[in-house]
Amino acid sequence: MTLNRATKLLEGKGKFLNRPTQTGGRLYDKFFIYVPTEVARDGLFPFKQGEIVNIKIDEKGKKLIIEKVELRK
Repeated sequence: MTLNRATKLLEGKGKFLNRPTQTGGRLYDKFFIYVPTEVARDGLFPFKQGEIVNIKIDEKGKKLIIEKVELRK
């Protein structure tokens, strides 16, 4: 884990995981992205546990974009 001085945001190595799950006699893929604890607990981390997020793929930049979904009241 390193501290990026330009943005003051912690960085760490995560992992993309598939944990197949059996439901109703069938096997389904279930994908997760592991975020290191130090990054998730940083004050600049934008999400809280249980929040709904929108996930997009940026084809040009080959990036995954995760944004908080603002729920309407």
